Amino acid sequence: MNESGIQAGAAAGAAGAVAGRAVVVGLDAGGTRTRARLADAATGETLGEGASGPGNALSVPRDALARNLAAAVGRAVPRGRRGAVLAVVAGFAGGGPGGGRDNARTALAEALGATGIVPGRVEVYGDADIAFASGPGTPTDGLVLIAGTGAAAARVERRRAVLTVDGDGWLLGDGGSGFWLGREALRAVLRSLDGRGPATALAGPVGELCGGLSKEDIVGYGYGGHPVRLAALSPLVVDAERAGDAVARELLDRAAGELAATVEALAPRPGEPLVVTGGLLGPEGPLLPRLAAHTTALGLTPLPSSDGLTGAVALARLPY
Repeated sequence: MNESGIQAGAAAGAAGAVAGRAVVVGLDAGGTRTRARLADAATGETLGEGASGPGNALSVPRDALARNLAAAVGRAVPRGRRGAVLAVVAGFAGGGPGGGRDNARTALAEALGATGIVPGRVEVYGDADIAFASGPGTPTDGLVLIAGTGAAAARVERRRAVLTVDGDGWLLGDGGSGFWLGREALRAVLRSLDGRGPATALAGPVGELCGGLSKEDIVGYGYGGHPVRLAALSPLVVDAERAGDAVARELLDRAAGELAATVEALAPRPGEPLVVTGGLLGPEGPLLPRLAAHTTALGLTPLPSSDGLTGAVALARLPY
């Protein structure tokens, strides 16, 4: 089943909706996992959720991507409600223009076919698009900044990203991200050990994580697995700063500066929406107050959101 085939099923989807409570499905397909949410089309009330494996449209092969999408949707939508689905909206990591959008569309069509869902409308977005849509009132135009394991910002027009800054991955970019903080924490401890930098309270927790506090222990940990796992060290920086560590405070200040520079590269206009999300910037995120201090000078107020899944559901409900 391809996307045009799904679109052709509008009448079937509408007929199913008459038989029961009209519902929509939102999907957030990320690099680590895929999440699906079933919601009431009229009220947005969550009626079911499901999760499965990775959903990056660039790095996950189509067959595996389709299986993961089908698994998440199948867990979120009971069989008895599948005929009542009016719309499905999915946001994919790697699903932006020039990325894996075609792969995402094909895999989503296969997943819906496998689960027996024939909605009247199916739309595929990038992860920045649904993150922006999770802002108050489902905004149409503005800016979005995501800072979790990685970091990226985008200008959104008519609910589609038209310009992206950073998101260049652990080797070349993602300034101010969880990975960036974790790497800088290891560097700070190494510098403190050999005298190039000041002592830091990060040494204790980093030594525990690395199995020792020798240079060999820390370097071995840093190079011993996929670099992205260094993002797991970012909470150690937050904890050390709360305990009064000056080195950790400087790292968090620098991270916020990196993220602010990413936003500034989008040529922001004072007063336009700036939706922020991800583990570092969502509600009560550790970098949120620092970022706000930077963006005030740009005439922007960060609007924190918990995740992009909320935005996918909001987009699915728009025509209702």
